[in-house]
Amino acid sequence: MTSDLGDLNSFVAVARAGGFREAARATGSSASSLSEAVRRLEARLGVRLLNRTTRSVAPTEAGARLLERLGPALVEVAAALDVVNGFRDRPAGTLRLNVPVSAVRLVLPRIVPPFLAAYPDIRLDVIAEDSFVDMLAAGCDAGIRYDERLEQDMIAIPIGPRQQRMATAASPDYLARRGRPDHPRDLLAHACLRGRFSSGAMHAWEFERDGEVLNVDPTGPLIVSLGGATDLAVDAALAGTGVIHLFEDWLRPHLDSGALEPLLEPWWRPFTGPFLYYPSRTWMPAPLRAFIDFVGAQSLKPSASAASSPAAGSGTYSRSGTVPGSPGAPPRPPRKRPPPRPR
Repeated sequence: MTSDLGDLNSFVAVARAGGFREAARATGSSASSLSEAVRRLEARLGVRLLNRTTRSVAPTEAGARLLERLGPALVEVAAALDVVNGFRDRPAGTLRLNVPVSAVRLVLPRIVPPFLAAYPDIRLDVIAEDSFVDMLAAGCDAGIRYDERLEQDMIAIPIGPRQQRMATAASPDYLARRGRPDHPRDLLAHACLRGRFSSGAMHAWEFERDGEVLNVDPTGPLIVSLGGATDLAVDAALAGTGVIHLFEDWLRPHLDSGALEPLLEPWWRPFTGPFLYYPSRTWMPAPLRAFIDFVGAQSLKPSASAASSPAAGSGTYSRSGTVPGSPGAPPRPPRKRPPPRPR
């Protein structure tokens, strides 16, 4: 009995993603086409592979057994097809990356255009989201994350600036009306523009100076969803609505133009830049191999952007010896770990 390879891939994508919409987002296809592919496969095999409810999709016992055997088999098929790339002058195919919105804004613009110019036969598919996801289950070849959010059993290499900072700023108009804070605690009396992660956790405002670390929890007139709505907070800061706390590189054009003025700069906390991570498997798709080599070559070049460089109400702050963690926030300085295996 034979089954269409595309239908098998559709089944695996839906089973791993836990839903047709999630799988459609991961594969770049439509939920209806995936549903039809799974129906064809079930009809051809004569057995139900997925239990479907209005809230979730999960493999049946037969589906789980099939998924267990299909995963490695499809990897081998992909590896066999990728062998053909060795006979091409240039690698070809699709490379899927799962990255946070901050990386789309601050890291990839300096890498993607020259990479695509160097490899015109590679198509780059970038999925930007700040929630915690299983990169492989999402159908991606690699991802970009910070050290403390790297998935287990992954190989990681540096990508982008190796040091970044969180910056605090406000417009000259706001500062003329409300005054300039001299200490992070002063932010508790200011209108602050906050961000919330998809998990519901608020983005912590963390500061560090001479070994002293402060975690400030101010209030203000605006809370945005970090990622897609971050630019709204930036626009509000530019309009004089309040104080913003964000990646320095994100705010740098406005700081350089004078549209925003830096606040509490001696307290800006540095942290290690992001990593490109991918599975530690023997076979590696040619587009991913090319991207890794390109990123490695780029990292050897000097970076011009490397960091050296309602009405406000009451709030709280905490003092600690370590930077408090937050889901999706820039990480603490990375822990030492074994050197990565050869890629």
